[in-house]
Amino acid sequence: MELLPELAGEVTGDPERRGVATLGEFTAGQLRRLCEVAGLGPEDARTYADVLTGALGPEAGRRLDLPPSGRTFLSDDHTPVEYSLAFRPDGPPDLRVLLEPGCGAGTLEENGRAGLEAVHAMSRRWGFATACLDKLEELLLPPSPEGPLALWCALELLPGGVPRVKVYLNPAARGASRAGATLREALERIGHHWAFEGLPEGDGYPFLALDLGGWELPRVKVYVRHSGLPAAAVGELSRMPDGPPAAVLREFAAAAAGTGNADARFSGLPVLSCHAFTDPADDLPSGFTLHVPVRDYVRHDGEALDRAVALLSRHGMDPDPLVRALSAITGRRPQDGVGLIAYLALAHQRGRPPRITAYLSAEAYTVRPPAG
Repeated sequence: MELLPELAGEVTGDPERRGVATLGEFTAGQLRRLCEVAGLGPEDARTYADVLTGALGPEAGRRLDLPPSGRTFLSDDHTPVEYSLAFRPDGPPDLRVLLEPGCGAGTLEENGRAGLEAVHAMSRRWGFATACLDKLEELLLPPSPEGPLALWCALELLPGGVPRVKVYLNPAARGASRAGATLREALERIGHHWAFEGLPEGDGYPFLALDLGGWELPRVKVYVRHSGLPAAAVGELSRMPDGPPAAVLREFAAAAAGTGNADARFSGLPVLSCHAFTDPADDLPSGFTLHVPVRDYVRHDGEALDRAVALLSRHGMDPDPLVRALSAITGRRPQDGVGLIAYLALAHQRGRPPRITAYLSAEAYTVRPPAG
């Protein structure tokens, strides 16, 4: 979800690698295969593939032998789709897909409007309310917005063809220098009057996420960026009462990033912390997630996969679906590129067992070559 500087130039399609196809055909095929990995049936797989291509709008029909029409911040190669598998000790992983509905829009303002239209279409289809989002529309989707994104939409794919929906908004839409004040106002508008004070220090707020639809306990999630963070400081990021022990967070970050030195810093892409609020009367979060951009701390995806498998096994989770998921996305060997596994995250939520999430890139347009 962060653009690597070396990929900031023009990217091109590679039709010889995958055959000439459209973005919608390519990502729908990936999603159908991932549904099988996650234990979802063929009917659900077809439904969710159709939902994905429908949400991408006209961009779904764009040929892959053309460069991406927009420079989306959602992935390094500007594919407007990312997948994730959330693992837990007691069952198969949950499959999610993150997308940018307005990715083909000419301006960021048009992008946001297209994203809103897509979310409201989903709300009519699946019967969920958007009141929380509607309260923030004027604040976080203003005319002439700033920043790298307007609105992203994530779908947690459940059996039965009705997903859980969440949206991601940009607290810096009114300017990076005002992001903190904008975020504070946004939280107050939706009833979390003390949540901002419960956040750790950082150097930016890349996302504000809202759970919409059939969530048992809808969350408001705030992401905080921590550039150049010392490895020893990772354990102090959680503000969740009875949250993960500092040693557990440090061990996870060190294993994901391959840093064994407590004096080391995360000098590449920054670590992100995510703070989930469920009770407006509580000024402290009920959930915490640590996101490590593993792709910037490995030579190739073979290393990233080895680290992910080791972490899943250490936490009592079956790594086999992750191995199969990579084959569902691409035919290339993990050693032949880097960035297929973009992030590894450790999540804690009150009343639930810890989860590990692997974020997987679609690589529709290009593959970043191995480092070194």
